[in-house]
Amino acid sequence: MDVRTRRAPRGDRGAVTAEAALVLPVLVLVTVALVWTSSLVLTQVRLVVAARETARAVARDDGVDAARAQGARVAPDGARVEVREADGTVMVTVTVRVHPLPGLAFLPAPEMSADAVTSAEEP
Repeated sequence: MDVRTRRAPRGDRGAVTAEAALVLPVLVLVTVALVWTSSLVLTQVRLVVAARETARAVARDDGVDAARAQGARVAPDGARVEVREADGTVMVTVTVRVHPLPGLAFLPAPEMSADAVTSAEEP
């Protein structure tokens, strides 16, 4: 048989295009999910650091307002910093609601928080 006369069956034409059209939306969704998850992890890390910084500042007796300002510099935008002191212990909670990007409104908007507890330093 001559190589020039041999052709692929007509039923297979466009199969790669059809498969790509089916797989591409799945790949986009997986990518969006990975980016969103990474964003949540980064937000949680920032919350933990903000809580720790605020607790340290209050424990050093820098003043509650100064400590809140220090924690707010590290925390994500819109975060709430709560400081409680009792029996020589400083407890800080930093909370924020994480909203997805405008085009991704179908993603959840969880409220995330982090706590830090430390002993007040002696003067």
